Amino acid sequence: MAMEILEERRTSIQEKGSKGGSCCSGDGLRCDTASVAGSVSQRACVYCGARVVLNPITDAFHIVHGPIGCASYTWDIRGSLSSGSELYRNSFSTDLQEKDIVFGGAEKLTRAIDEAVANYSPRLIFVYATCIVGVIGDDVEAVCRNAEKKHGIRVIAVKAPGFSGTKSTGYRMACNALIQLMEPHAAQPKVKGVNILGDYNLAGEMWIIKNYLREMGIPVVATLTGDAAYDTLIKAPAAQLNVVQCAGSMMYLARRMEEEMGVPWMRASFFGVEDTSTALRQVADRLNDDTARARAEALIAERGPRAEAFLEQYKPHFVGKKAAIFVGGGFKAISLIRQFNEMGIETVVVGTQTGKPEDYEVISSLVNPGTVILDDANPAELETFMKQKGADILVGGVKERPLAYKLGIAFCDHNHERKHALGGFEGVENFTREVNLSLNSPVWQFTRGNASFAEAARAQAGLVHEALAARAAHF
Repeated sequence: MAMEILEERRTSIQEKGSKGGSCCSGDGLRCDTASVAGSVSQRACVYCGARVVLNPITDAFHIVHGPIGCASYTWDIRGSLSSGSELYRNSFSTDLQEKDIVFGGAEKLTRAIDEAVANYSPRLIFVYATCIVGVIGDDVEAVCRNAEKKHGIRVIAVKAPGFSGTKSTGYRMACNALIQLMEPHAAQPKVKGVNILGDYNLAGEMWIIKNYLREMGIPVVATLTGDAAYDTLIKAPAAQLNVVQCAGSMMYLARRMEEEMGVPWMRASFFGVEDTSTALRQVADRLNDDTARARAEALIAERGPRAEAFLEQYKPHFVGKKAAIFVGGGFKAISLIRQFNEMGIETVVVGTQTGKPEDYEVISSLVNPGTVILDDANPAELETFMKQKGADILVGGVKERPLAYKLGIAFCDHNHERKHALGGFEGVENFTREVNLSLNSPVWQFTRGNASFAEAARAQAGLVHEALAARAAHF
C-alpha cells in the first residue's frame, strides 16, 4: 500500500485477492464507523444528512436554527424536482448571533416560526438544530411542541448537530422526523399500492419509476421523499409494501415502518437494464399480483431490448476502459458496478461514504481480483489508487469532479448536480451517452500522457519563470 495512506486508514482499504499489506486483516473492511481524525473525509455532517432526506418534501417549510452559514446547504446545492409546490426551494434561518449564543436562541426560534406561519401558511415545518444549538442547549423540541399547539400544524424538531455523529446519523434523525409525522396516521386501513423510499427525484427518476409501476397497475401511495408532499406522506402507513431504492438513507425508516406500522419492505435498484428488470419483477412478486407480473414482463420486453441495443452501439468505444467509483451509499456502488459490467468497462477502484459490511461483501463478489475497495476515502487515497490502477473515468459527486479533471480523468456526476435522469431504461441511454462523451472527449489528447498533473504544473511554472526572467532582462 502506498506511503500516502495514513496508517490508521489501512484497515478501511482492501485490494481484492492480494496478500499482505493491501489486504485488511481481521473480520473484514473497517466501515460504518466515525472518520479517522485528520484524514480529510469526504463525508458531510449530521445536519447535511438530515437535510438531504427532508429537503425534497415540496410543501414543507425548513427552518435552520443556527448561524446563517448552515442555511447555505439547501435546494441549490442538493436539487430535486417538484410537480407541485416550490416552497422547499427556499431556505430559512434564525441567523443566530453572539447575543443569541450567550442568552439562548429559543425565543428567536419562536418568533421565526410565528413569522413563517403568518407569511407562508405551511402545513409542515421542520426545525433543524445545528452544532451551536447542541452546545448552548436550546430546547428546540419544547419550542416545536408549543408552536404545534399555537398554530395547529405539524412542527417537528430535527436534532442534527454536526458533532453528534456522521452523515448516516443525519439520515436516522430525518427518518425519526418522518416517523413522528406519520405516527398519528399509523392505524389507517391498508390500500393497494407501494411507497418508494430513498429516491429524491434529482432529475425526474421518481417520475420514471412511478410511470413503470402505473403501467403495471400498481399505485404509488407515497414517495419518500422525492416530489413528496404533506398529504401523501401521511398516507404512507397504508401502503402494502415499501420499495427501498437508497438503502443507506432509508433502511432505518423501512425497518421502523415494518415494526411499528406493519409495512414490509424490499430493496430495489432502478439503475441499469438488469437491476431495473429485476426490481419490477420483484415488486410484482412481493405483491403476489399476476396481472402486475404479466405487465412487468411486457414492459421489460419492450424497453429492455431497446436500451440494450442502444448500449451495444457504444460498446466498441468502451473496450479496455477502466472505471473508478466513489459515491455515498453501498447500494448505488453495487448498481454502478453491474452497469459498468453491462457496458464492458472494468471497475478497478470502488468506494463509498456510508457503506455497510454487507454492501462491501456484495461489492467484493462483483469486482475482479486487484480491484481496490475503500470506505470513507479521502482525495489523496482516491488519487493514489486511480493513478495506480489506470482508471479512465471517475463516477462520483461534486467534490470528486475537480480531482478527476486535475488528473486528466473523465468524470460522470451520479449525485445531486446532474440534470438528466440516470434511472430506469431511459437512464441507461443517458448514462451510456454521458460516459461515452466524457471518456472519448478530444480534450484528453491535450491533457493526458506520461506527464502527471503535478509535472505539467511544474513545467508550466517553469515557462512562466522563463518569461518573467526574459522580461526582467529586457528592462
